[in-house]
Amino acid sequence: MSSERNSHRNAVVLFAVAMIIAILAAFVTTLERVDTRTASNEAPPGALGLARPHPPLDRAPGQPVSGN
Repeated sequence: MSSERNSHRNAVVLFAVAMIIAILAAFVTTLERVDTRTASNEAPPGALGLARPHPPLDRAPGQPVSGN
């Protein structure tokens, strides 16, 4: 009975060690890919910050679309 508990305990310890290693590896690889740029309120060069208006529709709302 003691050997069964001991083997179960060993399996749990090995699983815990493997999980810790996997979590640390994921954490390290995530930190390598983190972009540290900060956001700013300034627009990039050439951007006006205004959207272009959409062209007017050829039909009124609710009117069916007619084929050409």
